[in-house]
Amino acid sequence: MSGIVLIGAQWGDEGKGKIVDFLAENADVIVRFQGGNNAGHTLVVKDKKIILHLIPSGILRENKVCIIGNGVVIDPGVLFKELKVLTENGLLSKSTSLYISSSAHVIMPYHKLIDTLRENIAVTKIGTTGRGIGPAYEDKVSRAGIRVADLLYPELLKEKLKTILEEKNLYITKVLGGDPFDFSTVFEESVRFGEMIKPYVADTVEHLNKYIRERKNILFEGAQGTMLDVDHGTYPFVTSSNTVAGNASIGSGVPISAINKIVGVVKAYTTRVGNGPFPTEEKSSIGDYLREKGGEYGATTGRPRRCGWIDLVSLRRAIMINGIDRIVITKLDVLNELDNIKVCVGYKYQNKEIETIPFGLNQIEVCTPVYREFKGWKKNISHIRDGIDLPVEAKDYLKFIEDYLETKIAMVSVGAERNENIVFENII
Repeated sequence: MSGIVLIGAQWGDEGKGKIVDFLAENADVIVRFQGGNNAGHTLVVKDKKIILHLIPSGILRENKVCIIGNGVVIDPGVLFKELKVLTENGLLSKSTSLYISSSAHVIMPYHKLIDTLRENIAVTKIGTTGRGIGPAYEDKVSRAGIRVADLLYPELLKEKLKTILEEKNLYITKVLGGDPFDFSTVFEESVRFGEMIKPYVADTVEHLNKYIRERKNILFEGAQGTMLDVDHGTYPFVTSSNTVAGNASIGSGVPISAINKIVGVVKAYTTRVGNGPFPTEEKSSIGDYLREKGGEYGATTGRPRRCGWIDLVSLRRAIMINGIDRIVITKLDVLNELDNIKVCVGYKYQNKEIETIPFGLNQIEVCTPVYREFKGWKKNISHIRDGIDLPVEAKDYLKFIEDYLETKIAMVSVGAERNENIVFENII
């Protein structure tokens, strides 16, 4: 039995969806344990691009169990839109099961409006997706949330929603200057979603722990990335959940002892969406090249991603926080045409060179990167499936990353397609 957590080691958008889809071939169960539809995992199968926001990326494989855990916040409208797209494209296998935790919280219409109105009036804009994820997690913590189980019991839902909506409408109208919600409209829509979601609802904690006893291979799929973690990221420019590996246990209901491998996904360069510090950002032709060549536009929002060189300082921090055993490098092929490639090995802060991330946001914002430069390989590597065949310059680049991070590279992605990978070590 393997319990493998796969997380993003940068600011998200590392290509986790493709890697989960690839690894799912040898997994029995695939679990999403945090985040919401602010995540966008892009899969390319037979030239067909599929973007998943809530459903685990293993859904395209046959004979799998896919679980949306209790740590996820769910927008039912997005969920059923995804299911419809998968069905219409003939990608939803009848042999694969989808279970949704009865304890997962629901993103309600007022969460999305509050998210948007707040961002509109904020002096310091976070760059939220406006999907209601933050307000939904706020209600969860303040014990004012609607859970999936509540949607199945209309009378109980009615009483809870009356109290909640009265308070939300007051906040929306008096503080944020928005229009109030009609109770009947919100209630009726929620009941309708409850009827639709009922066939998928389960006690996923019982399911997962049964699979552990049966020694199944379980793959836990993280969303966003370590540097967006609400505790360990570049706060306040972070997401609203814990994106680190430790949350796989909490967000799914399995014991920590069930996890025996942690894999960090790392893009061969760095990107981030939204505002916040980004020491290696290239506001230059290099940044433009990476964006266009890498297709760096948000899968959820379509926003252009900020692009720059790989940052080994922040990656070393991510490896420390998560306990990453192996790393997967994605989009190495995007660097094919570059004459020279830079790697950040430190920061300069107040005329001193440092190799750790400073504590304060005001400090990291004024750090400048210290680079090590490598010669580019100037060759197409998308057809390569054996690491021996990589150009020597690409081997040098990967070896330096391994040595600096003191972590082995298990796999390298050299293209968008499912099988465009070089596997050095079987993760499952």
